[in-house]
Amino acid sequence: MTITRTTTRRRLAGSAAALTAATLVLAACSGGGGSSSDGGAEAPEEAEMPNYVPVDYVEPDFPSVNGSTAGYTQVPAELVDSVTETPGTGETFTLLTPIWQAIPPVEGNEYFEAINERLGSTLEYQMVAGNDYNERLATILASPDDVPDWVSVFGWNPPPRFDQAVEGVFQDLTEYIAGDAIEAYPNLANLPTEAWQFGVFNGRTYGVPVPGELVTDALFYRADILAELGLEPPETASELLEVARAVTDPAEQRWAFNDPWVAATLMFGVPPKWQIGEDGELIHRYETEEYRAALEFVTQLYSEGLVHPDAVADNSADAKQRFESGNVVLHYDGVGGWAEMAGRISTAFGDDEVRMLPLSNLHADDGEPVRYPGNPANFFSFFKKSDDPERIEELLRIANFFAAPFGTTEYNLVQNGVEGVHYTVDENGAPQPTEQSGTEIAKVTTHAVAPPVANTRLDDPTYVENYTTWMAGEAENLVETPFYAQQIVEPAQFATLGQPFSDLEKDIARGRQDISALDTALENWRTSGGDELRAFYQDILDNQ
Repeated sequence: MTITRTTTRRRLAGSAAALTAATLVLAACSGGGGSSSDGGAEAPEEAEMPNYVPVDYVEPDFPSVNGSTAGYTQVPAELVDSVTETPGTGETFTLLTPIWQAIPPVEGNEYFEAINERLGSTLEYQMVAGNDYNERLATILASPDDVPDWVSVFGWNPPPRFDQAVEGVFQDLTEYIAGDAIEAYPNLANLPTEAWQFGVFNGRTYGVPVPGELVTDALFYRADILAELGLEPPETASELLEVARAVTDPAEQRWAFNDPWVAATLMFGVPPKWQIGEDGELIHRYETEEYRAALEFVTQLYSEGLVHPDAVADNSADAKQRFESGNVVLHYDGVGGWAEMAGRISTAFGDDEVRMLPLSNLHADDGEPVRYPGNPANFFSFFKKSDDPERIEELLRIANFFAAPFGTTEYNLVQNGVEGVHYTVDENGAPQPTEQSGTEIAKVTTHAVAPPVANTRLDDPTYVENYTTWMAGEAENLVETPFYAQQIVEPAQFATLGQPFSDLEKDIARGRQDISALDTALENWRTSGGDELRAFYQDILDNQ
């Protein structure tokens, strides 16, 4: 396996930028049969990335390390106005965004009114339930005349054939933000290079990013249970197995794991998709030694009865509850759920003891910790194509307002609303939401553009410290991937190529098939399109 360790966040971004500015394969990806690697696709001209000019209005209590999330435990005595001139000119813009709460009233909403007053323009919100959003977006994109002025798109799951819609419907922003042009919008210049890169299509920059978390998930453990049993948090596969055996006690209704598969892929360093071999050729994750080792490890966990019976039955609905109740001691999850789970556990015990923490530096016995970065953008947003440059510049100024980071009046308004209306300030200077906040505030603009991720749980400084120090340590283990931050749309004929492996992973782990079934599956994968898919990606790699 070839692994190149990153030393800084900017190196990670620069490495990907050196490969290409987010190659998007268009015509070759939308067709039906056949390989698209028949002669070497010509790489599109690279868009010049916006300059990265970090701003630091407030010194964090826990600084970022290699791009990890910074942490703040208190509000500064005085907030900074990062936008000193009114961004808008009195225009009205429609903004289409998903929402995962009850849609609040717009008329008479003091939160939206305060934002529009600061903008000097009017945002009219089209809010769609998150689960229905892609279907609604696909319908809108089918009628370009009906496209709103500003549209949010999932970074992890854009609608079908979105790549074909971008150039015809949305504004090419390259000339507005490339190089030092971005410095007209200081808060946008503060967004990481690779987040911008993720919004490049066919060599041109279209998307405004909502930056993602560098490390997105973890294997959490019940720190109180390990301490009660006199166990140290494990780091290696062997140590994890020993801890799992020690904590599992069916008589006490306690097992080590919910479904451990994804945690095992993290521990063994299984690549997200492709890895570059020593000969420069691409190796798919299914073909790696790490993938097989993770599958063998998980099979052992199941065979020894270390997995909760409901997880064995493939019931994931109650996985969090099993962990929070102590029926499961080790639980894999996204870091976004950490605070809420920890809070529920503490509430159940009626104290503030830290009972839930993530494991650090997990790795195979004969290896080193390996982590792969998450998507550089959780969302990105697009402006409807316009022949009026001033309209696009005004939208960029508004986006610059919403990209203001912690410590600014703009950030405070977006996150907390109006003081005395949506929040009050406690003795520590931290905002406390009012009842009106719950009925009016919908932070939907954060699905269109946002500052770099920061941990600002001001009510729980211990959590902020644990979170940021853990992530800083994990960031030291980051490795580069060959297509990081690139928008690559695979040919349609490969859409279901990996489905048999999802089923096979479960069957092998639970003893319904032997590990030798993996060899048969790999051969079928290669002959059914896997080698064509490899050639497709190899062609992109060779032309970068």
